[in-house]
Formats: sequence, C-alpha cells, structure tokens
Amino acid sequence: MEPRRDPRGALVRPYAVTRGRTEPSRDIALEAVLSASLTQATEARFAGHDKYRIATVCEGRAQSLAEIAAYTRMPLGVTRVLVADMVAESLLTLHTAAPAEGYEERMNLLGRVLSGLREL
Repeated sequence: MEPRRDPRGALVRPYAVTRGRTEPSRDIALEAVLSASLTQATEARFAGHDKYRIATVCEGRAQSLAEIAAYTRMPLGVTRVLVADMVAESLLTLHTAAPAEGYEERMNLLGRVLSGLREL
C-alpha cells in the first residue's frame, strides 16, 4: 500500500511534528507489532495528518514500528513519538509477543534447545 505523498515536503521539521519532544511517552521496540481497526483509523482522522497516515498504514494489516516509519517516510524518532502517543490515545493497538516476566527462564530454555540442536 503506497501512502499518499505529503504535499508539505521537507518544509516541516521533525521537531515541529512532535512539538519538540524527542522521547516517546512509552518505550516501544522497533519490532513491536501495531494495528488499527476501522474505528481507530476513522478516529485518527481527527488527530492530525501524520497520525492519520500512520493509522491508514496499520489498518487491516499489522505493521512493526520500523515498517510504519518506512511506509510513511517519516524519521524513526518522529514515528516512535507519534506511535507512542497513538497507543496512549487508543488510536493504535500494540500487540506484545510475550510478557516481560520469565524472560531469563525463556532465554535459558532457548539456550538449551540451541545446544541440543548443535549436538545433533
């Protein structure tokens, strides 16, 4: 899906899009998967041009944060700030792969599986 080109071009500086913020309100990994329902995309229309572009990219197909930045041709830092805002405003749904609890246990298990595969 090719997003529409921004008629403003390079006239708008990234810090203007994020209102001077350089850090997102919550940490979202580059590989985090985000999606937008039809209702969320419709509501994003009233949240601003850039947020609407992000919502349309995620509507009907889950995208990673990195993919969103690439498809919208926005700098990654700007995309991180806007996506974090959109998750907080319920304009995007953040899908997590696994809970943070038990990370060490999962890594130990994966290490044992890898060792076993190497012995084969």
